[in-house]
Amino acid sequence: MSQTVNILQHMQKGMHITPLQALKLYGCLRLSARILNLREAGYPVKVERFEVKGPKGKRASVARYSL
Repeated sequence: MSQTVNILQHMQKGMHITPLQALKLYGCLRLSARILNLREAGYPVKVERFEVKGPKGKRASVARYSL
């Protein structure tokens, strides 16, 4: 199965997905590209951005996608 299909099925179960989850679960290094594929196919993918603290205390912005 393709990464795009795996990610779609993940979100169709009512779950969100982050880039780190996509990498760990599906080996997807470019989640944003897969999300673009889904949007171009007509899926209404929502994005929520939030901040996390990294190991050295630096803040990073992370996207979380859902249907």
